[in-house]
Amino acid sequence: MALVERAFVLFMVMAFVHVSNAAVYKVGDSAGWTTLGNINYKQWAAIKTFEVGDIIRFEYNAQFHNVMRVTHAMYKTCNTSAPLATYTTGNDSITITTRGHHFFFCGVPGHCQAGQKVDINVPRNISSTAVTPSALISPKSPSAPSALAPSPNKAAPTLNTLKGGFGMLGFAMAFLALFASGCA
Repeated sequence: MALVERAFVLFMVMAFVHVSNAAVYKVGDSAGWTTLGNINYKQWAAIKTFEVGDIIRFEYNAQFHNVMRVTHAMYKTCNTSAPLATYTTGNDSITITTRGHHFFFCGVPGHCQAGQKVDINVPRNISSTAVTPSALISPKSPSAPSALAPSPNKAAPTLNTLKGGFGMLGFAMAFLALFASGCA
């Protein structure tokens, strides 16, 4: 197998391992995306560990709310004049594709000012998600009382729980396959 073909196989294996580990986070957990109940979306986001590939799900009554993706400056001032994107279905799933901050708020007048806004931060520091021995048995989200840090809704909980281990296992298997094919 040519070197380019081996590199492609390695890429495909790593892409499969990464995609199969995405977590799905329902914004606001059981309360959803609302102005009722004094939901603290800043606190909700602060206790989550978001990664590229995760899905952020906004569930809300579309008659009363929406979701706008905005810049940091717009987020700070609740400026609805030129959103980057607007979602209105009441069940919007947004895949996080880049590291950094992703700002969202409700564009209905007064809702952002009332606290219906969230900053989804995917850490830029890659070492913050580095595999450690405890990653093989620890859940993705940090330990906290369940009332403050409910676990995210996950597409495949067992894969997320062992995310670091499977990622490294996939990498190791791909490396060994490439090494073995080169020796044959």
